[in-house]
Order: sequence, then C-alpha cells, then structure tokens
Amino acid sequence: MQLNHYTSPFKKQKFPITLVCDNVTNAPNIGSLFRIADAFGIEKLILCGEHITIGRKMAKTSRATEKYINYSIKSNILDTITTLKKANHKIIAIEITENSNALNMHIFNNQEPIVLVMGDENYGVTDDVLKLADSILHINMYGNNSSMNVTQAASIVLYEITKQLQKL
Repeated sequence: MQLNHYTSPFKKQKFPITLVCDNVTNAPNIGSLFRIADAFGIEKLILCGEHITIGRKMAKTSRATEKYINYSIKSNILDTITTLKKANHKIIAIEITENSNALNMHIFNNQEPIVLVMGDENYGVTDDVLKLADSILHINMYGNNSSMNVTQAASIVLYEITKQLQKL
C-alpha cells in the first residue's frame, strides 16, 4: 500500500544549507525550488533578482510549500553572497567551468553552514558570483547537452549534500 504524507516513515530534519538562486525568475521553477527546499530540509531559500514574484503560477507548482520554507527575495545577489560569506558560510556555486570539480568528488561537512548557489535558466551563475565562491562544482553529464533545468540540478546537488551530511 502506498504511504501518504501522514504515514511516511521519513524523519523531519533540517540541514545547514541555504539555497541562493541567481536570477531564477520562471514561476514554475521557483515553485519547484520551494518543493525541493522542503523535501531536503534546507534552512533557507533566497531568491535574488529584479523581477521575482511569488504568485499564482508559482503557487500551483509549489503545492503550498512556500508556507513552510524560510525564504526571502533580494535584489542584489553580490550583497547577499558577501553578507553570507562574512558570516562564515561556505559558498558553493554549481556551474560548469574550466576549474569546476565534480559534485560526487566533493566532501561536505556540517561544521560550517553551506550556501548553495544555483544560476538562472539561461546564463547560469554570473562570473562575479563565481569569483566569491569557495568551491565551484558541476554535475557530471554524459549526453550531448551541457546544462540541465535548475530544479533538476538543485535536486541532484541537495541529494548528494544531504546524503553526506546524514552520515556525519
């Protein structure tokens, strides 16, 4: 028999992870990010950009998880990342670059809070943000495409991080 929300065996848990989105503006993507943030028990979701709205289209995809997730909307990502970095957060950008390392080879620890930076749907994480990152990681991909949807990438990365942090 399929379990429902009330009978699932999963233990609620919070992880020291803040997901920061660099100009992710597509309403269904934002809604999916709320659901992913809830599913993986992250501490906070920060949406950075000029034209971000939490509206009906987003809510349709989020399935009311925006009511449970600590979130904020900021206009300037550089100020946001700089503030988090000064507060001793480990800044990890997800982007394919000449110097990025494979996600599955990175060892995460729960000794310092993690800020996970995901880029926008078209251009990824900006160069100015990449310069502030402590680590730049990529997801190994084996097909012809060199990018994936931000929500799919966030799911993969959060799965890997929480998997490692659960063992600690």
